[in-house]
Amino acid sequence: MILGAQLRRLREAASLSRADAGFTIRASESKMSRLESGKVTFKERDIADLLTTYGINDPTERDAFLGLVKLSNQQGWWHRYNDVIPGWFNDFVGLEESASLIQSYEHQFVPGLLQTEDYARAVMTHGRPQYATDDIEQRIDVRRRRQRILARPGAPHLWVVLDESVLHRPVGGRRVLDAQINAMLEASSLPHITVQIVTYDRNSNAAEGAFTLLRFAEKELPTLVYIEHLTGALYLDRLDEVETYGRVLDSLAVDAETPENSRQILAKLRAEL
Repeated sequence: MILGAQLRRLREAASLSRADAGFTIRASESKMSRLESGKVTFKERDIADLLTTYGINDPTERDAFLGLVKLSNQQGWWHRYNDVIPGWFNDFVGLEESASLIQSYEHQFVPGLLQTEDYARAVMTHGRPQYATDDIEQRIDVRRRRQRILARPGAPHLWVVLDESVLHRPVGGRRVLDAQINAMLEASSLPHITVQIVTYDRNSNAAEGAFTLLRFAEKELPTLVYIEHLTGALYLDRLDEVETYGRVLDSLAVDAETPENSRQILAKLRAEL
């Protein structure tokens, strides 16, 4: 996506249309659009031809662009799980790895990045962990691998707004829920993880369902909204759509308890379980 955005700027600086640039590499205007939005893989020869067309002849500058081509075509660790996770979620894992700020609203389950192994297994088996298949165990492994981003140097900031009903839904039973609440309490003590709870008496109707905003440190990357449904997911990047979801999340954060009060709620629930 970064490389595509840079190529778009070079094309615009050269006052060329997508159709004109596409003619250089025998590509349609629609393919050029997908290339510039990072939705197709890059061929080194095509990028080299485009750089020439855009007047980029300095060897050092060209090498930097071609180096990005090689990086963009490398597969991440999550690709080895292609047989158990769908392609639309595969894309999300890659974007999540690159995000500097992950903001989520959840009203049914604890977000995947904060789920314990037993809680995740209960969710994936619809409350019947004894029937977990090999595929489900691999999906749990993916979830564990995803969670490592929160422990790495330069970890992204995770900000979760959680409906209180999630904390009372006995996913996996009392023991599993108790361990899950304890794990969230520990996680929320870290400076880069924020948890806010929308309590019953402050329930907000600002959101119709769960969603995640992914924000990136690189200015070339747009903020994305991720909305998952039963058979796939939506990725929204239009400015008006992103701003709408951003305002909704701000409203939810205002309605929710403060991070400190939310931690007190978690601690009280842990003591009661």
